[in-house]
Amino acid sequence: MDKKDYYEVLGVSKDASSAEIKSAFRKLAKKYHPDVSKEPDAAEKFKEAQEAYAVLSDENKRKQYDQFGHAAFNGNTGGASGFDFGDINLDDIFEGMFGGFGGFSSGFSGFGGFGGHSNRPQKGQDKVIRIDLTFDEAVSGCTKTIKVTLNEKCPDCNGEGGTDPETCDKCHGTGTITVNQNTILGSFATKTTCDKCHGRGKIFKHECARCHGTGRIKETKEIEVKVPAGVDTGNQLRISGKGDAGLNGGPNGDIYLEFYVEPHPLFKRDGNDVYLTLPITITDAVLGNKVDVPTLDKTVKLTIPAGSKSGDKLRIRGKGIADVNTGRHGDMYIVLDVVIPKKLSREQKKLFKSLSETDLEDSSFDKIKKYMR
Repeated sequence: MDKKDYYEVLGVSKDASSAEIKSAFRKLAKKYHPDVSKEPDAAEKFKEAQEAYAVLSDENKRKQYDQFGHAAFNGNTGGASGFDFGDINLDDIFEGMFGGFGGFSSGFSGFGGFGGHSNRPQKGQDKVIRIDLTFDEAVSGCTKTIKVTLNEKCPDCNGEGGTDPETCDKCHGTGTITVNQNTILGSFATKTTCDKCHGRGKIFKHECARCHGTGRIKETKEIEVKVPAGVDTGNQLRISGKGDAGLNGGPNGDIYLEFYVEPHPLFKRDGNDVYLTLPITITDAVLGNKVDVPTLDKTVKLTIPAGSKSGDKLRIRGKGIADVNTGRHGDMYIVLDVVIPKKLSREQKKLFKSLSETDLEDSSFDKIKKYMR
C-alpha cells in the first residue's frame, strides 16, 4: 500500500515554514496520542504524524524527501537508509501540552518515547474533574465537595524515593535511555524514560518501602470548591497547585474543574440570557392582559400587548444570568405561545362564530384577497 504524502499527513503545504510544520504536528499529536484519543485508528495516525514530522522538521531529510519522496529512505537512492531520532529533541513540542491541562502524561508510553523524562524538575500532572450542577446551582453559585485521587509526595522519604543516592548505572544520570527500533522506514534510535531510576537519574542504596523509590504515593482526598454564580456547561475553573506532586522538586500540577449544567424544565439558557415560553389564551392575545411570570428569583407582572401572536418575544431587562466574569446580568425573554382551545361550550362557539364575521384589517389578508378568483 502506498504511503501518504508527509505534507498531506501534517496538513501543510510544500512551502510550509518550520514553525507551521511544528504547529501542525503539535495539533495532530494532541489529537491522536494513544493516551488521549479514543478513536480506533489513533495509534496509526499518531505514528504517521511522527514519521512525517521526523522528516519534514529536519532540513536535510526534507530536501531528500522533496527530491526522492519515500524512496529517499529505503536504500534505493542516494538518500539515507534509515533515521536516527536520537538527535531530535521534541521536549519543546510536548512540554506543557500533555503535562498541562487535561492531566495527560508528557511521556509517550510505548510510542517512540519522544519527550522522555529527564532528571530536571518537572511539574506534576494536572487533573480534570467533571462537576454536575443543577440549573439553580449554576445560576446562584454553590459550594461542592469533590473527591480526587492524586499522586502525593511520599511523607516517609519526603519525595526523595530513598536514602543514600547514587548515579543510575543504566542511564548514567541522564534519566533517559536510548532504545533501537526497526520500522518500515529503517532503524530508529529513540529516547525513553529510564525504567530503573524512573527518570530521576539516581538510585538509592536504601529504597523507600512505602513508595518503592518513586517518591510519590496515591491518596484520595476531599476538596471543597466554591462554584461562582453564572457558570455554564463547558466552563472550567482552575485550582492552582492542587494536582499531582511534581518530580525532582518540580511544582505540583493543577486541578481543572469542568462544569456540566443540567437543563431546567422551564428556562432555556442562551449565554447570559434566559428564555421562557409562556402559554396565553386567545383572549389575552387579542385584548391584552397582565399576567404573572416566573423569573430566576421571583414572580413578576408582565403586560401582554393587545394583538399579540405566537412567537412574539417580550424582554425583561436584567432578569437573566450574571456573567461569571463581570457579574453583569443578561436579560429574560418571554416567548408567547397562543393556546388554541380544543373544547368549547355552545356559548363560546357562538362567540367565536361572531368573531369570524369580523372584518380583519391586516395587510397579509389583503395580499391573499388580491389572488382570489
